[in-house]
Amino acid sequence: MALLKVKGHEFELHPAKDSFSRRALQSKNAIINSLRKLGIPEHQVEIKLEGAPFRTAPATAEWYLDGHRLYFRYEAAGKFADNLLVIAHVIEREVNLVLSDKKPLDEFISEFREENDVEEQRKLARETLGLAHDEKDIGTINTRYKELAREHHPDKPTGNAEKFKEVNKAHKILKRELE
Repeated sequence: MALLKVKGHEFELHPAKDSFSRRALQSKNAIINSLRKLGIPEHQVEIKLEGAPFRTAPATAEWYLDGHRLYFRYEAAGKFADNLLVIAHVIEREVNLVLSDKKPLDEFISEFREENDVEEQRKLARETLGLAHDEKDIGTINTRYKELAREHHPDKPTGNAEKFKEVNKAHKILKRELE
């Protein structure tokens, strides 16, 4: 059992030890049911189930609301089934905040909105920061970001405002993916 904090929500994660396929399907159904409360029909929700949900793999949920493509990916829990469970918990809490009028729908949309070319943006962000294409360690990413931000800061004699903006944008893209 681990205490997780994802997108500002804290909850206990009980990692799956067996029945991974069943647990992954339950999480998928929980996500669909949560989003249905916002009026999102099942055919507008895309959740691909992993063939071997006991493997270490990221989980993603994608849905459409008010003409926006919304997307949430998580992989820090390790196994696919556990990652999908984290997504289910976060979406359930976010939907409940919207339904209880504690969060405006526009804010919900902006938190999950992703561009159609998000994977390409992440690849370019890693290149901008000089990272390996598969770097997922937020500590390594933050360290590299700080080095480049200091180097290119416009207040430095060797500073470059455009490069500084690129570095900030790249860091923001990767931070959003991993937190």
